Amino acid sequence: MRLPDAIYSTRQIRELEAHAILELGIPAYALMKRAGEAALRAMRTRWPTARRIGVVCGGGNNGGDGYVLARFAKAAGLDVVVFAAVAPALLRGDAARACEEFRDGDGTIREFEAGALSDVDVVVDALLGIGPEGPVREAAASVIGVIRAAARPVFALDLPSGLSGDTGLPLGCAVRADCTLTFVGLKTGLFLGDGPEYSGSLVFDDLGVVPPSRELLAPRLTRILEAELPAALPRRPRASHKGLFGRVLVVGGGAGMPGAARLAGEAALRVGAGVVKVAVAPQSVVAVAAGRPELIVHAIEHVDELSPLLAWADVVAIGPGLGRDAWAQALAAVCFDAQRPIIVDADALTLLADNARQARADWVLTPHPGEAAHLIDSSGSDIQADRLAALEQVVARYGGICVLKGAGTLIGGPGRVPAICERGNPGMAAPGMGDVLTGAIAGIHAQIGDPWVAARVGVLAHAMAGDAEGRNGERGVLASEVARELRTWVNFQ
Repeated sequence: MRLPDAIYSTRQIRELEAHAILELGIPAYALMKRAGEAALRAMRTRWPTARRIGVVCGGGNNGGDGYVLARFAKAAGLDVVVFAAVAPALLRGDAARACEEFRDGDGTIREFEAGALSDVDVVVDALLGIGPEGPVREAAASVIGVIRAAARPVFALDLPSGLSGDTGLPLGCAVRADCTLTFVGLKTGLFLGDGPEYSGSLVFDDLGVVPPSRELLAPRLTRILEAELPAALPRRPRASHKGLFGRVLVVGGGAGMPGAARLAGEAALRVGAGVVKVAVAPQSVVAVAAGRPELIVHAIEHVDELSPLLAWADVVAIGPGLGRDAWAQALAAVCFDAQRPIIVDADALTLLADNARQARADWVLTPHPGEAAHLIDSSGSDIQADRLAALEQVVARYGGICVLKGAGTLIGGPGRVPAICERGNPGMAAPGMGDVLTGAIAGIHAQIGDPWVAARVGVLAHAMAGDAEGRNGERGVLASEVARELRTWVNFQ
């Protein structure tokens, strides 16, 4: 089943389960049986030659899912052993019923112990699911340690045990799965923080639960989909000319820092902006112009020289290589006061944080975690501990659109469901990548006039370009290579 675009908090997932039982009339045990059936299908698809399956069952409904899977797997001819992390006599409700039905079918249940998983082909993690909200208790942590030490393929049901379903951070310790099958709705913890690292390949089954309308239950996050690229950037009419595709002004490139402005300007061209001008310090003119002759480069010595360029531009991108000296501060002040849509990055974000400004609806802020921390008087570690909350704090303080960069870039705006980009790779942790993203967003914004869509599509095209460049190895990917590759993805149809 294809992944939906909606992603929910664990509280919302429980609301969806209650909706299925109370509103849709699906009995809770029927959902558990559907989960077991879906798990068997997914497991056999992923590991078709696996014969001996070890299912680690906890004491809640996640353990019940494991017992159902074990019963169906045994009926399908697999050699199945359930390792009970919680004694069957202590089970209650549907979990107890699932355990009893497995036992009635001559299923084998053993007490979980060290070394229990040494001879299985696949370990099924049905220990905790989305249950825990605080640190994993000692008994469960011991089981997780054994699963990790077994060095066997791990198939997690709903959520790797010990992983927060909301933040994607381990609750002290967590199972590292090779594949996770999640039920009913996607959980934010599978996409945020360390979630992608711990969940492995992600599979989804809604178990026949149709969510209520988004007016009744708005998702916590949405995934940015490939289909958004051609929707925002359709094929151009044959009679097109550059005057139809917007004018971008990049302001940056202080003394000794021409590269960042050049990368941003080139990225704006690569995504299809009609004309791009770059305003830089006089010392940076030659380097920018020589590196990319299609850019129109202006030397700015005095701040007054910037005014006619601002009047010309449809979109302004400020920050790449700007610096923080008096020259940079003067240019930033003029740009912040100009009545032009503006993309704010790098040094300009620092200047914005240091000089209080009223919130604006027409800017796009593109901080990395350290810059986001400066914007909201926090720390980089706090930002990473709850990236979604940090995103919303930036939006609440500054307005407009915020693009919180990093693994799983987040995009938020007032009154909007935040979005997440799942693409991108560690090779993009390299100098100049943020400058390319700034230029891409600015160039798309100049063409379509919508900052929210430009941010979503710019982030996606940038990440897909990075993935294309990283296919031959993630180390050594250059920002200039990603800028060049942008052209492929803004023509994606």
